[in-house]
Amino acid sequence: MKRITIMVIALIVCSLALFAQAMQEKPADDQILIGISKIITHPALDAIEKGARDYLEEAGIDAVYDVQSANGDISTAAQIAQKFKADKVDLLIGIATPTTQALANVFKETPIVFGGITDPLESGLVPTYGPNDGNVGGVSDKNPVEDQVRVFAEITGAKTIGIVFTSGEANGVQLRDMVSEACKKLNLGFVEAGVSNSAEVKSAILSIANRIDGLYIGTDNTVVSAIASLSEVCSQYEIPYFTADPTSAEGLEFFMVWGFDYYKHGRKTGEAAYQVLTGKKTAGQLGTIFTTDVKDFELWLNLDVAKKLGITIGESYLQSAAVLIKDGFKIIQ
Repeated sequence: MKRITIMVIALIVCSLALFAQAMQEKPADDQILIGISKIITHPALDAIEKGARDYLEEAGIDAVYDVQSANGDISTAAQIAQKFKADKVDLLIGIATPTTQALANVFKETPIVFGGITDPLESGLVPTYGPNDGNVGGVSDKNPVEDQVRVFAEITGAKTIGIVFTSGEANGVQLRDMVSEACKKLNLGFVEAGVSNSAEVKSAILSIANRIDGLYIGTDNTVVSAIASLSEVCSQYEIPYFTADPTSAEGLEFFMVWGFDYYKHGRKTGEAAYQVLTGKKTAGQLGTIFTTDVKDFELWLNLDVAKKLGITIGESYLQSAAVLIKDGFKIIQ
């Protein structure tokens, strides 16, 4: 009898907890339901999400958020889109190319605001970079790839640049093409290794490690999620590597970082969503917002790795760096 009573109490407590969770997730009549879909959980995409939500909260938007991660799986991204459709969300935020494509395949009228996408036009998300009649618009994280490769090669003396990219992701393929083109213009050798998931990243870098002088790591979400493996191999083979994602570089033996502050990028995404929610613009009228302000980029240089590899960094680069790593400490300038 005592055991039955305990079981009944446990069932009641569990039911109350589930009811409370459901009530918390269900928006009130005057609240907005925003669905956020990201391809994978890692620091850059998490920073975009936080930046967007912080901006909207500070702007006074009363919203309930349903945040979903596809864990790097395209079919899961499609399922998330169908879930949002069933839940009748008011606005969608797509973080990264595959998840935004999945949303765009399902939603033809509900506004979709994107962040963390290199080239939405090439990805088929928008008909033009400018304002249009569609329901998709947002903020691109397209990097100045040619400048990044040029500076990286100048400092390190690298003659052949390698890249690991996700062959099944439009963003990854576009980055591969941009690095390849940059190397061609700069008369540098270029070696590539494609992967289909993060588990293949370590074997991919091992397959090209003996053929490259430097490694370029762009904003390829699948590859960045396994950046620790890349860092480990580069350290073993004494290969300097560049990453365009400051948020994922903490604690790793990178040589150079030059890329977006993804929290600021997220705030720009939130600002774009705010314009849609307040009726100032439709998602299509946003067009594609490119970031050109140098304050939204950060240059990090690792003096410990430079010393280990016998590379001297010029004073002008040291002066322009936002962050220096020296004797294991992070120095913010």
